[in-house]
Amino acid sequence: MKFAVASTLAFAGSAAAFSNPSMTFSFGKKKAAPKAAAPKISGASPSAEAWANAGPSQALPFATAPATLDGSMLGDVGFDPLGFSTVPVGPWFTGGEGRNGQIGNLAWYREAELIHGRIAQVAVVGFLAPGLFGTLPGNEWTGVDAYSNLNPLEAFSQVPGLAILQIFLFMTYLEIRRINIIKEEGESYQPGDLRIGQGEGRWNPFGLEYDEEAYAEKQLQELKHCRLAMIGVFGLWAQAQASGVGVTEQIGAALTSPDYYSKAGYFLPEGI
Repeated sequence: MKFAVASTLAFAGSAAAFSNPSMTFSFGKKKAAPKAAAPKISGASPSAEAWANAGPSQALPFATAPATLDGSMLGDVGFDPLGFSTVPVGPWFTGGEGRNGQIGNLAWYREAELIHGRIAQVAVVGFLAPGLFGTLPGNEWTGVDAYSNLNPLEAFSQVPGLAILQIFLFMTYLEIRRINIIKEEGESYQPGDLRIGQGEGRWNPFGLEYDEEAYAEKQLQELKHCRLAMIGVFGLWAQAQASGVGVTEQIGAALTSPDYYSKAGYFLPEGI
């Protein structure tokens, strides 16, 4: 059974102020014409300024990185070919004031990167685990072969609907919990913080206790695994779509010796 999740989008809104015009009356005098409004001078947009001050990209040596990627954020290697970091981020949830509409505020993008990366890591395990460790047993109600398909694309439509509903409800609970944490902590919220791991008042089942330097290294390791998993799960999906079989089946077939190999061996000296 394989699963993937959809992502959330950001929306921004603004309000314009309105003032009632004053009215005056005069008798015997000509009303003076209103003064022409001074022309509004506009400068370069923040996005244009960010690209104007761009520097070399560590991730893409042949490209440049906008000035908003200054290397201060953990894992920043100057990868932003589409310029997402140069546009303001709109409000996602009510109660998140103070973090919205600020150009160069990469916290929301880091939040999305971590959430998508964690989902991708689980999906990669879902692609590989059934072929390596076996599938769940079926029964008369679900069907004997309900969970036996190793092709993730076919397995998704083969499992019972209640099983999909169970996954959906669990995902919904996690998302609601995450949103409530964001609204509760406001500006002090750290991207990707689900209150799991070391720290006071957190769920820490493994008793993790890193110092500041080691903790930052673990955060960087997670970020790299997230990025690798997002690329990897796309490759797994594309290969399953093209071949129609599971990943482990493809790897297993590649490691078997074809029939012509044993015949060709008769013509080679022993030991080669």
